[in-house]
Amino acid sequence: MSPMLRRHTRARAAGAALVATAGLLVAGLSGSASAGPAAATSPTPASAAETLRTDAVPPALLKSMERDLGLDRQQAERRLANEAEAGATAGRLRAALGSDFAGAWVRGAESGTLTVATTDARDVRTIEAQGAEADVVRHSLADLDAARARLDRAAARTGTTDAPVRYVDVRTNKVVVQAVRTSAARALVSAAGVDASLLRIEKSAERPRPFYDLRGGEAYYINNSGRCSIGFPVTKGTQQGYATAGHCGRAGASTSGHNRVAQGTFQGSTFPGRDMAWVATNTNWTATPYVKGAGGQNVQVTGSTQAPVGSSVCRSGSTTGWHCGVIQQLNTSVTYPEGTITGVTRTSVCAEPGDSGGSYISGSQAQGVTSGGSGNCSSGGTTYFQPINPLLQTYGLTLKTNGDGGGEEPPPGGGTWSAGTVYQPGDTVTYGGATYRCLQSHQAQAGWEPPNVPALWQRV
Repeated sequence: MSPMLRRHTRARAAGAALVATAGLLVAGLSGSASAGPAAATSPTPASAAETLRTDAVPPALLKSMERDLGLDRQQAERRLANEAEAGATAGRLRAALGSDFAGAWVRGAESGTLTVATTDARDVRTIEAQGAEADVVRHSLADLDAARARLDRAAARTGTTDAPVRYVDVRTNKVVVQAVRTSAARALVSAAGVDASLLRIEKSAERPRPFYDLRGGEAYYINNSGRCSIGFPVTKGTQQGYATAGHCGRAGASTSGHNRVAQGTFQGSTFPGRDMAWVATNTNWTATPYVKGAGGQNVQVTGSTQAPVGSSVCRSGSTTGWHCGVIQQLNTSVTYPEGTITGVTRTSVCAEPGDSGGSYISGSQAQGVTSGGSGNCSSGGTTYFQPINPLLQTYGLTLKTNGDGGGEEPPPGGGTWSAGTVYQPGDTVTYGGATYRCLQSHQAQAGWEPPNVPALWQRV
């Protein structure tokens, strides 16, 4: 068995409208801004923290954040609320800045500072009006992502594992290539034909591999042999099951549960390229909206809104249980011995064999399933997770949640918005006769209709 873990059109008018109509700003930074005269008579929209239910985080998860991030309880609670507000603000600014947008990140023990980067100094006023710090940089996020994609294509041709990690570091406005041998990184850059001004090569001993060996985080066994961890319980119509890592099993492979009782069958699996799969379970198993937390306690899952860079994130796995860290980079590419996977998220959370496929969650928002990494939970390590929203979209799955929608059909509003659809930043829908633009990646659900969640949707 392999030792494997398993977004140019300029938008000045949009920017002006954003400054004029901005709602709640980042908690702990700028308070709230009036939405205009109507605010006195209209109901106050839910804040991002309220939408994402940061108040639903159980004590066990907060304890893990305290332990792994060096926080006290109040700091952990404020951090989750700040991160929710920062994600919404960053989403609005991304829409306003258009192709100038160069990334966003949070920092500070309580994630109290949001920085948004732009390639145009004229955007600084728009950014600061939202309570964020502005960073004027040379390269747009779109340009950096394009350079990383060229490196990925070159890596697929050469098959090198000596320059295994490539990601956009929004803090330094560079594409980073991590390499065991710097000569391998230089050869990869040459083969890709990427401008050196976009890049930084870092020497690293890291050689990521997937971690081998119905609550998220619980163990399951593949063909009565290898062991992985459940990511998140899901449904597909009336069929119940769970999301996990693709390298854990191929379509058709059978699974048994943590108790070795017959459980289900892999219905779809992608690896390499991506690292995603889902298992359909038999009628003896019921999908729940929980992840297994510290001490076996249930951690509620209320949605799948993607957290920004710098946010806290916790992982559940069947080998090492609960561990927390921060999201370091989004949309990372990693070359494992088995091949290259793209679009994973890099974190400072540790993991070990058997944790593969397990749950990553930020507050009560599902983030992804464990793919691989390096190091361990004794000396520390780096891990990568397959984001959950692309997985749900690929296989047509619905994340099991206990949100306010309660699984009921949303009220009729007309238009193109649809519960169960995965939306990405920039996507537009119609609802109730109005048009809305998506601000943050998420799977829509009852209760999250566009007029109700300004953290996720902006009326245009």
